[in-house]
Amino acid sequence: MITQARIFPRGAGEMMTRSPVKVTLSEGPYHVATFKDSSKEYDLTKEADLAALRKEIELRMRASVRNGQTISSEVISLSVKGPGLQRMVLVDLPGIISTETIGMATDTKNAITRLANSYMSNPNAIILCIQDGSVDAERSNVTDLVSKMDPYGKRTIFVLTKVDLAEANLHDTDRIKKILDGKLFPMKALGYFAVVTGKGNADDPIESIQKYEEEFFRNSKLFRDGVFKATQTTTRNLSFAVSDCFWKMVKESVEQQSDTFKATRFNLETEWKNSFPKIREQDRDELFEKARGEILDEVINLSQIPSRQWEENLSKHLWSTMSNFIFNDVFITATQTGSVGGFNTTVDVKLQQWTEKELPRQCIHIGHLVLLDEFQGLIEREQKKSSYDSITNDLKMQVVQACRSRHQWDSKALDSLRVIQTQALQDRNVPDKQQWESAIKFMENVLRKELEHEESELLSNMNQSSWKKLIGFQKSTIEEKYRQQCVKELDKILISRQQLDQTIKVNQVLRSTLDQDELTTVKKNLQAQKIDVSNDFINDTWQRVYKIYFLKQNLTTCVDCRRFFYYYQKGFSDQGLDCHEIVFFWRLKRMIEITRFSDQGLDCHEIVFFWRLKRMIEITSNAIRQQISNIETRRLEREVKDILDDFSGDEILKANLLKGKRIDLAEELKRVRQVQEKLEEFIEALNTEK
Repeated sequence: MITQARIFPRGAGEMMTRSPVKVTLSEGPYHVATFKDSSKEYDLTKEADLAALRKEIELRMRASVRNGQTISSEVISLSVKGPGLQRMVLVDLPGIISTETIGMATDTKNAITRLANSYMSNPNAIILCIQDGSVDAERSNVTDLVSKMDPYGKRTIFVLTKVDLAEANLHDTDRIKKILDGKLFPMKALGYFAVVTGKGNADDPIESIQKYEEEFFRNSKLFRDGVFKATQTTTRNLSFAVSDCFWKMVKESVEQQSDTFKATRFNLETEWKNSFPKIREQDRDELFEKARGEILDEVINLSQIPSRQWEENLSKHLWSTMSNFIFNDVFITATQTGSVGGFNTTVDVKLQQWTEKELPRQCIHIGHLVLLDEFQGLIEREQKKSSYDSITNDLKMQVVQACRSRHQWDSKALDSLRVIQTQALQDRNVPDKQQWESAIKFMENVLRKELEHEESELLSNMNQSSWKKLIGFQKSTIEEKYRQQCVKELDKILISRQQLDQTIKVNQVLRSTLDQDELTTVKKNLQAQKIDVSNDFINDTWQRVYKIYFLKQNLTTCVDCRRFFYYYQKGFSDQGLDCHEIVFFWRLKRMIEITRFSDQGLDCHEIVFFWRLKRMIEITSNAIRQQISNIETRRLEREVKDILDDFSGDEILKANLLKGKRIDLAEELKRVRQVQEKLEEFIEALNTEK
């Protein structure tokens, strides 16, 4: 009746309600019903749809009951909307029974009681205590249960049904009056109501039932005699009473919750003032937006970095990447040819292959690396300031790492870079003395660094660290001794080569490998000292010994060629001067006179080689710097924005990157404030509503 439609199935003396039916009532333009798990609507104004709805509820009830059981705790959820319906949620439960009939499960009675208890024990539930008015009050099975669940009657409404049968059977009118006055049953309630739910015909429409109820109370002798009060009769008044009770309980609950949240908010605000007295409250989203602005500011600051700084960093990384290839694969290999022509040919071939295949890609990779390193450096420098807030550090570093993996260099830069690098490496003409001296300085610097590295590596192999000695690595100590003796024998090989060169005028010392005779000699000399090592051990040691010798000789060349630019520029080789052979490095241990260059066979083509490299590095650094300034910085800005947008939508990631007591406290304060504000708005709306 409260739903203004007969939606529940009825049986002739048979238990029909076998599981809880949850009905959510709300006002709507059309009187319809839908199941929670279905989109099908039942038109409650049509008898055919009502019959189908009742049948569906009955089928769902029976389907929810397991084999051997009579009732089920599985909830059937139903939504009913219609004009004038009071907003509330009703739960129809199986009726309390006193006897288990044949065919019922043995625990049906207790199961129904447990099910009723589970719903009635909810402090926010309104209990409708339904009592059949046509039977004796002493036969009531539900009032004792209700009085236990709600002893003070703060959320109970008593409903006396079938009062038409009670009047027809001439029941004691005083007892009915006592029931409606709350003086007969040992229970308390907010209100007592008398209703009529029809004539007992299962097929009667809701309009007929409502009309019958109104006519009964209008003509009832009990009503005329004052047994029934007007406010205590009809399903309509009952519905209003339930709604009023519901909203009253809601208001009390909301006010109580609002007070609780006020106290919580006060405690949290006090904790914030004591823990972070000089910091403004910022939740995770606010801190993320703050970090977003700071990160984008640093992207813009990339354009403020001086061109010189860009090019110095790029040049340093370029040489660091290519140095091993230049020394081991190009310089030393080309020197083995023993002639200027062979040297230049080998250099040209290897540099051309390198430029066509690997060099441009390596340079673009270095540009990408330097760009992101500078970006990270700007962020890290900002973090070192005393006024900096470190709470967003993890987020910023995560953005930098994401940029490293996402940023793609403009593909058009590869071909243009290859062209300018090829042109730079093909140019052998050192234009002026200043360029000549800068090439010598560049060559000398890189040779010294490489020499320091090689000597350090060789020394580390000959003398292991002291901590290893302390913990007793005897095997490493023996290897050190072997390495030391091997170096001494290899030094003898170099000396013998130099002596042979002086005798037969052939550059034996240039060879970077040991021939079989030399290898045999070294091995026999070591065996004579009771040192037995493999050929690989000797060759590995030789590579370092030879490279150190090679680097020292070329450092001498740097000294000797400082004043050679005049002869290089005039082209003395074309005038009959033999300036193409740099083979006798041992002759250059002392400074020679300029007038003796031709007699000594000095050509300084190494200087030209390193000038070509230096020129290529400078042009490449300049081109990459322009690419960064004109294109890549803007592309990086777009990528950073995309990354931040992705992070913004990932709440789990944000929680992992922005964390700590300060954020947790700010988040809790934000949540409590929002809930309290909503509760206060709700309370205000309840107070203004009639």
